[in-house]
Amino acid sequence: MKMVSRLLKKELGYSLQSNRKRLEGAQHPDRNAQFENIDQKARQEIAKGNPVLSVDTKKKELVGNYKNGGRELAPKGQPTDVKVHDFVDKKLGKVAPYGVFDIAKNEAWVSVGISHDTAEFSVNAVRSWWLGAGKDNYPSADKILITADCGGSNGYRLRLWKVELQQLVDEIGIPIAVSHLPPGTSKWNKIEHRVFSFITQNWRGKPLITYKVILGLIGATTTKTGLKVQCHLDERIYAKGRRITDRQLAEVNLVPDVFHGEWNYTIRPSGGDGKSIQ
Repeated sequence: MKMVSRLLKKELGYSLQSNRKRLEGAQHPDRNAQFENIDQKARQEIAKGNPVLSVDTKKKELVGNYKNGGRELAPKGQPTDVKVHDFVDKKLGKVAPYGVFDIAKNEAWVSVGISHDTAEFSVNAVRSWWLGAGKDNYPSADKILITADCGGSNGYRLRLWKVELQQLVDEIGIPIAVSHLPPGTSKWNKIEHRVFSFITQNWRGKPLITYKVILGLIGATTTKTGLKVQCHLDERIYAKGRRITDRQLAEVNLVPDVFHGEWNYTIRPSGGDGKSIQ
């Protein structure tokens, strides 16, 4: 077996390689059209001085003295000792970082949740961004555009996502437009490669031992392009499995776009005009 391995490497140019995630499954026929639609909308809103946000949840992370992927500089022969087994600490649990990335300003707001990753949690992260940064950065905004994946806690089929957005819209008095990326294209979400990838790099090889450490590592994330990240801990407990009735959904002042209204829609303040958006 070793001889065969050496032959493959030396004579045929083989090398050890890991699997690479590239296969996305069947592509939706309007995939490219939706990307062009999102790009056009984003440019228009930025030109008007309105915020355009990319949102998503980073994968959950164990809190405690556990191994974290990657390597970190340390004195030779003195690696950081961590726990052998990754059993969840019942007291510390896991955290779910939800990011809100302001595309035009290259600024991110990350809410680190200690509870369930629900639509209520994700909308509260957008609310926190608005209260903590958005309303000061965009005092004259007349709309917020959110770009998001098709699934997860901000999925286009999720009733709770729309109901919670309606509540936020009524609180701030500004319509929120949402455009979802086509199915199977989550890796193209801007927050993934312009924020989350750098957070992962910044804390590589560092055990996420406490909430304070996690907040510090996320908040210290920067890039050569000038990315700034604000971070806070969301200690609220969010209930799983909240059911939204047909009546509750009908009360959402949701206006679908003509093009793929399931992916593109605007939620306006309650009682506002409900005409279709071209």
